[in-house]
Amino acid sequence: MRASAFVYPWDVNGDPEAPGRIAGLGVAQVTLAAAYHSTRALTPRHPRHRIVTAEYAAVLHPLGERWSDRDLRPHPAGDWAPGDAFGEAAAALTGAGLEVHSWVVLAHNSRLGAEHPHTCVVNAYGDRYPWAPCVSQPATRTYLADLAAEAAVRPGASGTELESLGWYGLQHLHAHDKTAGVVLGEAGQYLMSLCFCPACRAGYAEQGLEADELASAVRAALEPVWRGAADGDGWQGVERGLGAKTAAATRAWREAVARTLQEEVVAAVRAAAPEGFRVLLHADPVPYHCGANAGVDPAHILSVADGVVVPCADGTHRLAPFAEHAREDTVLAANLTVVRGLGGDPARLAADAARARAEGANELRLYHAGLASDADLAAVREGLAGR
Repeated sequence: MRASAFVYPWDVNGDPEAPGRIAGLGVAQVTLAAAYHSTRALTPRHPRHRIVTAEYAAVLHPLGERWSDRDLRPHPAGDWAPGDAFGEAAAALTGAGLEVHSWVVLAHNSRLGAEHPHTCVVNAYGDRYPWAPCVSQPATRTYLADLAAEAAVRPGASGTELESLGWYGLQHLHAHDKTAGVVLGEAGQYLMSLCFCPACRAGYAEQGLEADELASAVRAALEPVWRGAADGDGWQGVERGLGAKTAAATRAWREAVARTLQEEVVAAVRAAAPEGFRVLLHADPVPYHCGANAGVDPAHILSVADGVVVPCADGTHRLAPFAEHAREDTVLAANLTVVRGLGGDPARLAADAARARAEGANELRLYHAGLASDADLAAVREGLAGR
């Protein structure tokens, strides 16, 4: 199976050994960040630094003219990825014989939320999630489509992988996270991720729901959770908390918003891209899930995009729902964590790749070549050689 390794530009730029080292892993491709959220990252082999602090969500390339008079706009990176950091890294990696795909993070942006609080998801208690833009708002949707088109189709890229193209909710690390004191369960996560901004309130009305009544019902459904009685039954727990009809109406609104956003963004990327440019989504086959791997309907998303990148590091069987709808040219990429410090086990790479292939995967994504230790990278080389 074709394999690609995730990489940041700061892993490559300023380290002349990096392109050859990555190519030497046995991968054919890199998935290189072009627009990324705030982070603090190790660079264990870089000759100039060991820690990179990306202080805010930023594009890692020059901004286009389209943003000059826009209220919602991305920000260029600071000194952690100055200038055309993506382009510089892409040229070096291409020179080492590697194909480059852009890696674009969309609906996850704390700076956008801080500067424009009205764009945020608002939960049933009135709390704003500054890291989570509400994807039902028209201005936000336009911003995301334009950001995707510009960041995805960069010189040197032959494809893109779009992350967080859908609803974001509570379940994501944010700054020094202190949200694990109460176990929410899958139903609690959904309820805490329902948005009550003006656009979503209007959307619920289209589904026959009164927003204030719905918010009250959500708060009541969450009361047992705060007492330590998280419901472990997933969607059935949501139905018990809200009633099946109300739960279905919330889901109908949210899934329609996500589906149409995905269609609009992929269309924007295709309009900007040359022929043959591949467009993949980081995806979860459960449509009501939130997060970096957006919840999608497998049949729908494979009719829109060229394929999906699916998290498989925890052994969860997420590939089969996509495999049922795959065409001959569909990309089903299994995303495997290969950094021990992040919970991965690169020594199991060959076995994990074989399991993923049996479930329908035809490509691998390895997270993350820049963060891994030398020992991790040695295990990756051995694992890819033994596929």
